[in-house]
This record gives sequence, C-alpha cells and structure tokens, in this order.
Amino acid sequence: MLVHTVYFWLKPELSAAQVADFRGGVESLGLIKSVAKIYVGAPAPTEKRPIIDDSYSVALTVLCAGVAAHDLYQVDPIHLAFIQQFKHCWHRVQIYDAV
Repeated sequence: MLVHTVYFWLKPELSAAQVADFRGGVESLGLIKSVAKIYVGAPAPTEKRPIIDDSYSVALTVLCAGVAAHDLYQVDPIHLAFIQQFKHCWHRVQIYDAV
C-alpha cells in the first residue's frame, strides 16, 4: 500500500463558491481507477499545540495498492485535468508519500 498525502494552501482571495468547487475537484480524484480509497478534509478543530500544523486549507489522502498504482494515478487524465483546472487556486502544495 502507498499512502499519498497532499496538503493544499488555497489563496485567501478565493470565494466560498470557488473553495467548494476546488473541494469537488479534489473529491473527483477518487474516480481514478488506480485509487483504492481517498479521504478529503479540512483542519480538525483539535486543541492547538506547537506540533500541530493546521495552516493548510484542504487535505487529500490517496490510498493506492503500491508504487505502480501511484504512478498510474499521477498520469491519469483526471489527475492532470484537476491540476490544470485548479492550480490557480493554491499558493502552496506539500506532498508526503509513505509505503
């Protein structure tokens, strides 16, 4: 199993409708055939602690069967279309991949 976790920091000038559209775009990544499962969320309202980074806007966790499935995800037309359609929405993206 490969866990692909992506954190998006959205531009502050986006409207609520644009943020909702962005989140829908993120959720559409679950349609990619090489994806086993996705989770999409926002920072949790947990207690503030120095080790918690809740400065991001949207979090995406993608579960793939392995590196080969992840590699297919990266070049899938749905993923590429998402990037093209929404890259103007974020000012930062951070990715963590784990096996």
